[in-house]
Amino acid sequence: MTGKTYRQAGVDLEAADEAKTLFGPHVRSTFGPNVMSDVGLFGGLVGLAGYHEPVLVASTDGVGTKLKIAYWMDSYETIGHDVVNQSVNDVLTAGAKPLFFLDYIGIENVIPTQIEVIVKGIAEACRVAGCALLGGETAQLSGVFQRGAFELAGFVVGVVERSKILDPTTVTVGDILIALPSSGLHTNGYSLVRFAFDLDDDPSALHKFYPDLNRTLGDALLEPHRSYYPMLEPALPYLKAVAHITGGGAEHNIARVMPEGLYPMVDLGKKDMPPIFKIIQAQGKITDEEMARVFNLGVGMVLVCSPNYVDTVLDVLDESWVIGEVLVTN
Repeated sequence: MTGKTYRQAGVDLEAADEAKTLFGPHVRSTFGPNVMSDVGLFGGLVGLAGYHEPVLVASTDGVGTKLKIAYWMDSYETIGHDVVNQSVNDVLTAGAKPLFFLDYIGIENVIPTQIEVIVKGIAEACRVAGCALLGGETAQLSGVFQRGAFELAGFVVGVVERSKILDPTTVTVGDILIALPSSGLHTNGYSLVRFAFDLDDDPSALHKFYPDLNRTLGDALLEPHRSYYPMLEPALPYLKAVAHITGGGAEHNIARVMPEGLYPMVDLGKKDMPPIFKIIQAQGKITDEEMARVFNLGVGMVLVCSPNYVDTVLDVLDESWVIGEVLVTN
C-alpha cells in the first residue's frame, strides 16, 4: 500500500530543487567581494567595510496587485525589477546605498522556469543597484492561493555614513522641490486600474493596442518601477530630503518629509500628464482629485534642496524639473 506524499498534498520538493538550480547562477551574478556566503545556506553573510560610522537603513515592500496583470499577460520578466526598485528607492530617501536584498515568493505550485524568470529579474535589478541578492524564500502554499495567484515581496538593507544621512528636519521655508519622472504607474494604483477596465471580469482589454502608448495596455502597465539610485547618487550631497512618490500621490508623500509647520506647494501642471494616466482616467471617469490621490501622475521622486543648489541639481539630473517650493502652513 502506497502512503500519501507531500507532492499529493500540493508541495513538490523536486520542483523546488530544480528552481534553485535554475536561478542559482542569477543570484551569484549579484555577489560582490563583500558577500561571504553562497546560495543555499541558512543565512546570508555580507561584510561591511570602508565606513567610518555606518548606519543601516531597511525597507520592505510587495508588488501588490500588479501581479495580476503579470499573470493575465503571462509575463513575469519585469516584476522582479518592481520588487527590488521600490525598496531601493525607499532607502535612497535616507541617502543610503543598497547593500543586499532578500526576496519572498509565495505561490500555490512551483513551476521552476517561472520562478527562474522572476528571480532573474530580481537579480538584474540588484546588479543595477549594486546590491547583492543575498537570499530568499520560495514558499509553496497549496490551498492558500487561487490558481495562478502568488505573492512577491522583498526586503532591502542599505548603508549610509551618519554624517551623510538626509535629514528632513533641515528643510526650511523657501526650499525648492525638484521632480524626477516616473516610468509609469510603478507599483501603485493597480486595484483602481482593474476596477476601471473591469479586468477581473474580462482581462482581454489588456491586449488592446493604444497608439498614444505605442504598445498594448498590458505592456504599459507592466513597465517596471524605476530605480533612482544610479542616477541620483551624484546629487545626494546637494539635497536635504527625498520623497518617493508611491501610494497617496505626490502631495501626500512630499508631506512626509516636511517638518511641522511647513507644507509643499506643488504644481504638477508644469508637465503634461503621461498618456497612460490619461487613458486610465478616461476609461474610469476618475476625477482629477482621485487621480492625484492614487497615482504618481508621472512624478516618481521629489527632491528638496536649498535654492542655492537648484541649478547644480538640475544640471546633474538632466531629466529633472522644478515643481514647487516649501511654504509655511497657514
